[in-house]
Amino acid sequence: MNTEQQYELALDCLLLAGKMMMENGAETYRVEDTMLRMARSQNIEDAQSYVTPTGIILSLGKRQVTKITSITTRITDLHKIAKVNNVSRKLSVQMITLEEAYDELRLIQKTNYFLPVHLQALAASVASSCFLVLFNGYWSDMPAAFVAGGIGFLVMLIIQEMTRVKFFSEFFAALVVGLLASLAVHFDLGTEMDKIIVGAVMPLVPGLLITNAVRDLMAGHFTAGIAKGTEAFLTAFAIGSGIAVIVAF
Repeated sequence: MNTEQQYELALDCLLLAGKMMMENGAETYRVEDTMLRMARSQNIEDAQSYVTPTGIILSLGKRQVTKITSITTRITDLHKIAKVNNVSRKLSVQMITLEEAYDELRLIQKTNYFLPVHLQALAASVASSCFLVLFNGYWSDMPAAFVAGGIGFLVMLIIQEMTRVKFFSEFFAALVVGLLASLAVHFDLGTEMDKIIVGAVMPLVPGLLITNAVRDLMAGHFTAGIAKGTEAFLTAFAIGSGIAVIVAF
C-alpha cells in the first residue's frame, strides 16, 4: 500500500470512528480527541478536525484531501462508544494495524447492541417504579407507574420508528403517560397523579444530552454545546407539552 492509499484509509477509518461516536451520544471533545490520537498513532501529526452534532470535517494535513461526513441520526448507545474507544486504544499502542482497526469499526457499525424492544420497555417500567419511590411517592402507586412508564417508552420507540421526528415521538409518549396516570387515579388504581407522571416520564428525560451540552460548553465547544442544549430543551418542551395537554383537559 503506497502513501496515498495509506492516507486515504486513515481518513476513512478516523471519520468512521468519529461518526459512530457522535451518532451514539459521545461528547464532541472526546470525538476530536479520539480521532487525533488515532491519527498520531499512524505518525500523522498535522491532522485537524472540526466536529459538530450534524457533521465532521477532517483533514490529515495541508497537502492531503479533506473529507466531511454528515451525522443524520443521534441515539444513545454507550456500549458502541466503548467499543470504538477500545479499537482506538488498541490502534494507539500498535496492537492492531490500521486495516484491522477499519475492519473492526465496520463490524461495530453493522452490529446492533440494543436489547430487544420488550426488554427495553421492561427496563423503562422498572425504572419508572423506582423513580416514583425516589420522589417520595406511595408504594401503592408503583404498578401504575410501572405500566405508564413502560407503555410510554414503547410508544416513543414506535412513533420514532414511524416518523423519524424526535419531537413527535416524545410528545405522544408523554401524552400517553399522562393519560394512563389520569386513568389510574380516576379508577382508584393510583393515588398521586403527579408522582406517577414524574416517575413514568423519567425514562424520556434527555439526561445524557444535558450532560454532554454542559461538558462541551465547559470544554470550549460552544457550537456543539448550544446545539445539544437546544435539542435537550426541545425534548423537555415536548414532554412538558404532552403532559400539559392531559392536565389541561
